[in-house]
Amino acid sequence: MRCSYRKKIIYGVITILIFIIFSHPGLYGRSSYEFIEKHNILKYLHEEVNVNLTSNAFTNCDYHDIINDETTLSPNLIEGDLVEGHGIRDGGEYIPQDCRPKFSTAIIVPYRDRAEQLRGFLVYMHTFFRRQRIHYRIFIIEQVDSRPFNRAKLLNIGAAAAINAGFPCIVLHDVDLLPLRPSNLYACTKQPRHMSSSINKFRFVLPYLTLFGGVISIRTSQYKMVNGMSNEYFGWGAEDDDLYSRLRACNFKICRFGPEISQYHMFSHKLQRKGKLRSDLLSFARKRMAADGLSSLHYLEVATVLHPLFTHIMVDL
Repeated sequence: MRCSYRKKIIYGVITILIFIIFSHPGLYGRSSYEFIEKHNILKYLHEEVNVNLTSNAFTNCDYHDIINDETTLSPNLIEGDLVEGHGIRDGGEYIPQDCRPKFSTAIIVPYRDRAEQLRGFLVYMHTFFRRQRIHYRIFIIEQVDSRPFNRAKLLNIGAAAAINAGFPCIVLHDVDLLPLRPSNLYACTKQPRHMSSSINKFRFVLPYLTLFGGVISIRTSQYKMVNGMSNEYFGWGAEDDDLYSRLRACNFKICRFGPEISQYHMFSHKLQRKGKLRSDLLSFARKRMAADGLSSLHYLEVATVLHPLFTHIMVDL
């Protein structure tokens, strides 16, 4: 009887340990990774503005205090409203008035059926950007058909719109992620950057080094060089790994800021159906790269509307 009781205790302890190991990413993830040191960030940024940008300011914006900002914003900002006189133009575009920005960034958000989350995202992001002194515009790309969600193709559509609008830098951004640190500047670095390497869902630990999803900044010239993302990933998963493969094929090396700067809050959401062909597609990612992407982008544009807080592009894939 006593021996049987001891076995139950041992089995119980082993079960608890296994649960802790597999439920805590920090125990098998990357608590540290190679990143750009804070004092070097400004040196690694790519300074370029939209070709259509005009500014009446006399001085250039300074970013030293932003990079060294130690504050953390609360996700509860989504429940508030924007301050009066926010200066945001129709289409969700903002240009600092007191200085000439050195960066122009288009934020591309793939979207479907998350109206309440989108409202909170827009309020939060516009509040966040007011602290960064950048020229930016938010593009929401909505899939209106009933096919499985195609995140990568929506990002391609948004990237094409941003390129046509003259933006030299794009940020590919999931709607359920909010940046917590204003020091995480929404500007492109000289190499593509994985911006969301420290997410609350993963205990602010990078699960694996080749992770390249969530929030990504990349120069439009580089995005065009890899032919954008694949258009073939209907359903959840692997499109980010496909992009990573393309970047490596073109000898790009991804970079990151430190974990304390790269913190994001992820909201819970309904899981999507996994793509049936994602493994097969990923295995031939480099071979399909030249023929599958921006160069093969076909869709029906249902409408484009310049809302007060964002440019809304509705598409049928």
